[in-house]
Amino acid sequence: MTVAEIRSYCGQIYADTYADECRRLESEILAASKTGVIPVSKEGEIETSAQKEAIKQATIEGMKRFPDTEAALIWRTVYETHIHRKSGISNSDTIQKVISADQSWKKSSGHAFEEIIKIMGTAALKDSGIEILLQRDLNTLIKAQELDNEPRDISWLREQIKASVFDLYAVVHTPDGRQFCYGCIQSKTSVRDRVTRDREPSMQAMQSFFWSTIIVLDGDFLKLPKFISMVNGGTAEHVENGWHGMYVFSEMYTQDRIYSIDLDFKNFRAHAITAANYWLTQRQWFNEKWRADNI
Repeated sequence: MTVAEIRSYCGQIYADTYADECRRLESEILAASKTGVIPVSKEGEIETSAQKEAIKQATIEGMKRFPDTEAALIWRTVYETHIHRKSGISNSDTIQKVISADQSWKKSSGHAFEEIIKIMGTAALKDSGIEILLQRDLNTLIKAQELDNEPRDISWLREQIKASVFDLYAVVHTPDGRQFCYGCIQSKTSVRDRVTRDREPSMQAMQSFFWSTIIVLDGDFLKLPKFISMVNGGTAEHVENGWHGMYVFSEMYTQDRIYSIDLDFKNFRAHAITAANYWLTQRQWFNEKWRADNI
């Protein structure tokens, strides 16, 4: 499959989704409007929501259509499409438009990737009693007092939400109708510049007896030994592992606690189920040394 074909396909999905979402949002606003006019203040909200949906759908559909292509290439292709839409003019404003486009990409793409992980993770865990929630979803459950975790857990989770430490959370539903948050998940398109900052809260989560994982789109940073040791530990600088597991959309970097995943989330599903069962039955042993593939 050529880059041109990938670019054409993902570009079309992006364009169609963006246009459809804009129309949908505009219709909703107009239906609720007394003036029949879309307020200027809403135009930015429409664009932000529409481009987030476009990024999400173009990435998912691109990965489905080209399963043998590195996920990072799909992501870069969608990025290029986004930049082109934001900066497609030929005058002196072009450079500023590109800067603006890049800023808007950073703002929308991170949230889009979080939702991609939620969609894929929840689909993979169908019929397991486990679901993947965004931070805001977990916050809603806590406020509604619908989580059955102990008060100490609830207090700790509130602190993580307040600090926006984790992007997603894993919740398990038990046969007797209770639900517990047992896992903390970071989702990053790339973590080269943030891995040290992301590692510390993960280690704190493991010390608090939660399953702590990270899902990464582009694992290029793992070509450097220091980043591998941040995940797996075992060196003088990084004695302990930083996560229970890192899941990367590539088979190039599999090593120790670094696992590959693709659309079916096979490794993640198996580990999530094992972690949930262990958390529910032997949580007192669920420390940073725990690993799903040893159970």
